[in-house]
Amino acid sequence: MDETVVLDSLPMNGQECSEISESLQKIYGIDPLSVKCSKSPRHQSTVTTVSTPRKDSFAETCEKYPEASNDTEYLRNIDVYEAESSCKKSPETLQQNGIIKSEYGGISRKYSKNEFEQKSLLTSLSTYFCWSVLFFFALLREFLRKRGFEKNLAAVERPEQKDFAPLFSQYEAIYERNCYMRVRDIFERPITSAPGATVKVLDRYSDNYNWDYKQFTLKNRRYPGSETEVINVGSYNYMGFAETDSFCGNEASAIIDEQGLSTCCSIQQLGFSKAQYDLEKLTAQFLGVDDAICFSMGFAVNSLNTPCLADKNSIIISDQFNHASLILGSRMSGATVRVFKHDDMADLEKTIRDAIVYGNPKTKKPFNKILIIVEGIYSMEGSICNLPAIIALKKKYGAYIYLDEAHSIGALGPRGRGVVDYWGCDPHDVDILMGTFTKSFSAAGGYIAGDKRLINYIRANSAATIYALPMSPPIAQQITSSIKVMMGLDGTNDGESRRQCLRRNTHYFRKHLKRMGCVVYGSDDSPIVPIMLYYPTKCGFWGREMLKRRVGIVVVSFPATSITESRIRICLSAAHTKEMLNFVLDAIKEVAEASNILSSRIKQKNANLEIDW
Repeated sequence: MDETVVLDSLPMNGQECSEISESLQKIYGIDPLSVKCSKSPRHQSTVTTVSTPRKDSFAETCEKYPEASNDTEYLRNIDVYEAESSCKKSPETLQQNGIIKSEYGGISRKYSKNEFEQKSLLTSLSTYFCWSVLFFFALLREFLRKRGFEKNLAAVERPEQKDFAPLFSQYEAIYERNCYMRVRDIFERPITSAPGATVKVLDRYSDNYNWDYKQFTLKNRRYPGSETEVINVGSYNYMGFAETDSFCGNEASAIIDEQGLSTCCSIQQLGFSKAQYDLEKLTAQFLGVDDAICFSMGFAVNSLNTPCLADKNSIIISDQFNHASLILGSRMSGATVRVFKHDDMADLEKTIRDAIVYGNPKTKKPFNKILIIVEGIYSMEGSICNLPAIIALKKKYGAYIYLDEAHSIGALGPRGRGVVDYWGCDPHDVDILMGTFTKSFSAAGGYIAGDKRLINYIRANSAATIYALPMSPPIAQQITSSIKVMMGLDGTNDGESRRQCLRRNTHYFRKHLKRMGCVVYGSDDSPIVPIMLYYPTKCGFWGREMLKRRVGIVVVSFPATSITESRIRICLSAAHTKEMLNFVLDAIKEVAEASNILSSRIKQKNANLEIDW
């Protein structure tokens, strides 16, 4: 039996009531809406109440949209979710209750839920206290420098430039000089080799708290320019293509003699190379869509193309943990931006409904477009988006989806085609498919893929095609060769072997950390593994101690994360062997015991985890 759901009520006049009614009828499609205008005792003005049949399942949503019922991939996901229980649960409920089962190509598969262990109140308070102590001494040192009691090693502004606009705010300058500078060495480490499964790090030291660096000398019993080879778990090399002597690297080198290094002008001036043309066609084939366009910079794909897709009459609904490039692009578009809680489908639906009912607060008219922006794998959380539920909401409310697959393309799915492939969804259900070539493909740049009309529109209107340079031919060839390996077009089974190896490494490593007692975020299917430290002072300790044990890691703290959630971010690769992973796990256990981070409250629950190789 259908339920009647009241979307909302708000004061408005008769004309505004009619405009909202027309907008709602347009968005909801063929189902008639009951729109009633009445007097509210509270507002003493006209209010609008909208009632619509409640659709709790994907199947009921398909009844409303017949075109969705013909989509076999979409119906497959409907059957998957609704087969879990005799009652029709929503996808977000299943995501919270545990492992999700599905079938893809006749093979039964399981999806691990996203896990975020909540920190204790004591941990939060002590972390804030830690930051308070840091900032107290930062302000004290600034005072001593200004009074001449302490030597100022920072750059000093020239007298003739005093009236220039400052490059940094006062807070940023204090933070960088006194907080960041003390751990600068763990963020700025020059490497002298390709960042594969192992990497060579240049040895250097500082005797003034990282204001400058010096290479080791004979006095320190080390030769100048010496290197340390470490196991690399800090680079985005999911598929293990970051090799200089591989099939991909050799083909990339060979094409320089044929097509050179660059066209030295923008795409709209003199076009682009044949290597990029071939790459765009292969990318579209790989993703299963009509067309694709490639760009030379991954960050610019989001920041320069989002303004083409939304304007001041649109609303962008963005996940709270979206990447900085998406945030910048959303702001540049001029659209109204609303943020929903991370991977929370109930909050996403509420935000969409509010956008429909209230409309544009600037013009007091309905929005002409609702654009939902999400990521496949979130780079700081290691979580995987609930794409089937997002597609269902998109179809239910007539919205559009912009999916950033920077980290998921290549790393997820039976065929390595990202989170769309991982969930078994139809790529045509996602309006804008975006990804980068810097992670799984070990190259540079990014792409946008989708409907041919969309891609042609971006070619003509994007600032990235008007002003930016096209992709360099050897980079395009590196990506093309990588995709061919992943698709099996090179005549080998190397691509499938890499995918299986990455999945095995991911499950093996994550389960060992959980059994150890570490607080680990995200999904067990994600090759990004955040290990929570919470305290900023532990970041420097971990970075230096792990380097001593010949393991290269990445530590992350505020402002890249929230102020109470400093962490280590491990990036696993298909190139890692079992021996390498065991070596890293042993090093993590030693440093974890020394820094007292084995604080998971579900350690006993994970103590008996079965770990297979």
